[in-house]
Amino acid sequence: MRAMKLILAPMEGLADFWVRQALTDVGDYDWCVSEFVRVSGQLLPPRVFYRWCPELKHGARTRAGIPVHLQLLGSDPVCMAENAVRAVELGAPAIDLNFGCPAKTVNRHRGGAVLLDEPELVHAVTAAVRRAVPAAITVSVKMRLGNEEDHLAIENARAVESAGAAWLTVHGRTKRQGYRPPAWWDRIGQLREAVSIPVIANGEIWTPEDARRCQAESGCQDLMLGRGAVANPWLVRALRTGRPTHWQEILPVLQAFLADVTGTGTDAQVAGRVKQWLSYLRRRWPEAGVLLEQVKRIQSPAAMVPYLSQQSEVPA
Repeated sequence: MRAMKLILAPMEGLADFWVRQALTDVGDYDWCVSEFVRVSGQLLPPRVFYRWCPELKHGARTRAGIPVHLQLLGSDPVCMAENAVRAVELGAPAIDLNFGCPAKTVNRHRGGAVLLDEPELVHAVTAAVRRAVPAAITVSVKMRLGNEEDHLAIENARAVESAGAAWLTVHGRTKRQGYRPPAWWDRIGQLREAVSIPVIANGEIWTPEDARRCQAESGCQDLMLGRGAVANPWLVRALRTGRPTHWQEILPVLQAFLADVTGTGTDAQVAGRVKQWLSYLRRRWPEAGVLLEQVKRIQSPAAMVPYLSQQSEVPA
């Protein structure tokens, strides 16, 4: 049996260039997917692609050399195809299409998960992009089980397959279900059985135990990791080797992240990014909660450094 593939998910507002860089520095991912580039009626200038996927300027790879696939979101087949061609011209090694975003603003403008109510449009967009880019460029799709309901899930999966997608990643919830547990991994398995292309499972994978249950229930060997990877930057290592993660290994990741993002925004914005990460980490490590309490009023990145350089102690 081949080794499982582990992919870092596109997470709007969370897994940007800096977080992708930090996570792939310590995680042996097969590839990661950029935040979506939103396509709405025009051919976007290169600066927009570089904004959401700065790795395009570096061979479409992260600092650690992990490939970055560029994700597009939109509903106009012609415009999506034109922008896919531009992305490839700028160096994108693969194009992923977003039919899963649950954001209300995106859905109101006919993008993301709302398109799952129209399998024929999902097919048209995927097929147009597949025809437009060179055969050597992979086109894939990420979708949820549905918009409000999941009764069109299999129809959408088959639409994606017949349009020529190389694989399909499925987040095991509808838009209506948002990010509320559980993710319906068994339902992903029903889609896997309905198509012949590879299906990658995504949703609620926080621990190695979650990963094993997801694989068992979905029948999918390959997994896409999202918030669970932020909550444990060493999750990929745990999945590949079984080696557990200790809090002492987390602090260097935060230190490197703070150093990388310092100067990329206001001091308050940079400090806020570290606090956001700590809020995810405290799901597993009490030490992260203690550290968050210590730095929550700090607005200066420099003032955070001493706190990230010492072992936080959890009160007895």
